Amino acid sequence: MRSIITISREFGSGGREIGKKLAEDLGIDFYDKELLEIASKESGITQELFVKHDETYTNSFLYSLVMGNYPVTPDGRINPEMPLNQKIFLAQFDTIRSLAEKGPCVIVGRCADYVLRNQDHVINFFITGNMAHKRRRILERYDIEKNKVEDFIRKTDKRRANYYNYYTDMKWGEAKNYDLCVNSSKTGIDGAVELMKAYIGIAEAAK
Repeated sequence: MRSIITISREFGSGGREIGKKLAEDLGIDFYDKELLEIASKESGITQELFVKHDETYTNSFLYSLVMGNYPVTPDGRINPEMPLNQKIFLAQFDTIRSLAEKGPCVIVGRCADYVLRNQDHVINFFITGNMAHKRRRILERYDIEKNKVEDFIRKTDKRRANYYNYYTDMKWGEAKNYDLCVNSSKTGIDGAVELMKAYIGIAEAAK
């Protein structure tokens, strides 16, 4: 096993659960919200601020990040004069790169597929699902009124899409941007994991 696995996911599709189980089955590290905690410790910025800005884009900074001209000091550190929100995004993306350098792992969301696009042995999955299944899953996990669930799902996915589309030159959820798209409503959680494990095995054998 040598691959870095990234998972993009629709809200309510079970992406986090699938990613965690996949990592457990493969015996590798798993990062979702855990990534924010690591970035917080490495940057010295409180975790609450990372959570507040999680997968939410900021126009001016993300443009500069895409263009590769974000300000750093001569020795490569984040410029202390950079606005706080910019430090948060840069620290998060640097954390994704550093985690990938340590070896095989599963990283959920946060444009990890784009951040690692130039690295070898990266496999990108997208998890989707039918609205009825996603709705039922969210109702089981969150205290939300039934008549507001679908709107909550759509708004969450829109936020994720806006973040991804702005930061990258690709479109969130578009099949051609991923190695494999999985409908967890049809496979179930365990079936999705098995399908992804099979794909990883095939992909690694082909290299």
